Amino acid sequence: MKTIKKIKEFTLLAESIRKRGKTIGLVPTMGFLHEGHLRLIRMARKQCEVVVLSIFVNPAQFGPGEDFEKYPRDINRDRHLAEKEGVDYVFYPAASEMYKSEHKTFVEVEGLGDIMCGAYRQGHFKGVATVVLKLLNITKANRAYFGEKDYQQMMIVKRMVDDLNVDVEIVRVPTVREEDGLAMSSRNRYLDRKERENAGILYKCLNKAKDMIKGGEKNLRVVRTEMIKELEKNRYISRVDYIEFRNPLNLQEISEAGESGRSILVAVAAWIGSTRLIDNMVIKL
Repeated sequence: MKTIKKIKEFTLLAESIRKRGKTIGLVPTMGFLHEGHLRLIRMARKQCEVVVLSIFVNPAQFGPGEDFEKYPRDINRDRHLAEKEGVDYVFYPAASEMYKSEHKTFVEVEGLGDIMCGAYRQGHFKGVATVVLKLLNITKANRAYFGEKDYQQMMIVKRMVDDLNVDVEIVRVPTVREEDGLAMSSRNRYLDRKERENAGILYKCLNKAKDMIKGGEKNLRVVRTEMIKELEKNRYISRVDYIEFRNPLNLQEISEAGESGRSILVAVAAWIGSTRLIDNMVIKL
């Protein structure tokens, strides 16, 4: 496994790999790898001849007062895990390498980047879309792997590559969870012991929504009200940003469960103490 820090070096490498007819799989991350990331790597390893792991804590997707400075980093640990999983190359650029002082261009996906998490994190998805497009251009990836845990991010990236005719396949991988249902995230390490013991409440509420909807409740406002009640009963929940019901194909908001055969994305964002967590579930009717 080789670590490369310079864009030009990696681009030349990627071009030579493509000329040899080999497929490149990209797993874009901000590092501090967990089992969710490793699942993405394993999928890439199965489907591609060359696996690239990018590790870059992207400053463009953090707003004022967010956790850019304290975001967990451990490159040596990440490299060890990546090598163990069979990663061929780690792309590990500095911020100054990715964003030159004269950088002026950003990518926005209208209608998808300002809803749900985008309504609470202004500019976040502009930063995400921009860095992902840069990474796709640098690595020349044939396939790129994204987890369904960050469902909105995944859909924004898919819309971007479709709209801009980027020659890459976006591969979605199911959410990886802890034993109590908590979706794996690098930010879970911010939770103290008691907060962690209570963090499974988000998954519990998603299952409550599933039971209500499959039980025949069609008014999703009623479902939302019951989910909020469940969250507010837990004293470790300090704030609920949103509970939303969306079409999983285009993220259009829906208010009625509809007929059998359709699907509903239920998404939640809530704070446990000072840590913001997100989760979602696609419910098939």
